[in-house]
Amino acid sequence: MQSSQAKTVQIGGVTLHLSSPDPTEEGWIGQDIVLKQLLACWLVVDPRDRPLSPRLIGPPGIGKTTLAMAAARLRKQPLYISQCTSDTRPEDLLVTPVLAESGRIAYHASPLVSAMIAGGVCVLDEGNRMNEKSWASLAPLLDHRRYVESVVAGITIPAHPDFRSCVTMNEDESTYEVPDYILSRLQPTLALGFPDRDDELAILKYHLPFAEDDLLALTVEFLQQAHELKLDFSPRDGINLLRYALKRMAQDPAHPLGRDVAWQEALLCVLGEDAFDLDSLAQSKRRAMGGQHAPMGLGDLFFSPGDPLHPDAEDDEDDEDDNEEDDN
Repeated sequence: MQSSQAKTVQIGGVTLHLSSPDPTEEGWIGQDIVLKQLLACWLVVDPRDRPLSPRLIGPPGIGKTTLAMAAARLRKQPLYISQCTSDTRPEDLLVTPVLAESGRIAYHASPLVSAMIAGGVCVLDEGNRMNEKSWASLAPLLDHRRYVESVVAGITIPAHPDFRSCVTMNEDESTYEVPDYILSRLQPTLALGFPDRDDELAILKYHLPFAEDDLLALTVEFLQQAHELKLDFSPRDGINLLRYALKRMAQDPAHPLGRDVAWQEALLCVLGEDAFDLDSLAQSKRRAMGGQHAPMGLGDLFFSPGDPLHPDAEDDEDDEDDNEEDDN
């Protein structure tokens, strides 16, 4: 039952103060198939059916949260974002008690619970940063029960039929391993890849319509090279790089910084010195990931891998001859 105040509701005799939806409006460019897949997850095809809660995976800055924003806007539903961290507690995810000015306890609903009540969309951003105890509090919400239990407020909160959710996940050293019983509820997995050249240029133009074409082209070329080398430089990195370069160029109109100088300074400050040599950075990354590639020997400095004069090529031929003799 909704109260006279727009941002409070009564559930089980407890007044909950709701969070406000996120007002951000972001456009989605390219990768239309992933947007369609997310919207399909949220469809209900029969009264006995229920929506899915997919996980969106991909490198940081690829646009996972933006994708969910676009999907919520297409469904014309309010969007709520819950930022997950390693310190997130169950009460942070659900209902938090706050001491009001009157001296009484007021109960504030999280963005997730506010979305459940308002019939909105909630994005659990970077969900694999949460610990298992926090995930356990969401288990009944992510299956056919579709409710949560707030121990703090002493109430059970059912989800509105229109409530939809998804979880974004980044893979790095600071994340937790999500329990299997939660992963089985967060299905399917939708993977976002890096955009192609045209889409990446369109993304940069969307966010920086005031940037010069040559700066945009220079940044897109850099990002595309990074994508080919499997480096995790994202459109977000390109946007930050361009913003800084443009600010440096406009900082002193009497002595403006040249385009190339400003761009290189931005590259250094935003992405670091290693970004100036993408090939070396890619090789270092491969070595750090376990050395999928054989280490270089002295012969690699003088011969290409396929050259018959390469020292290893002779060994390969000898091995083949030995194998043929064994077969005979």
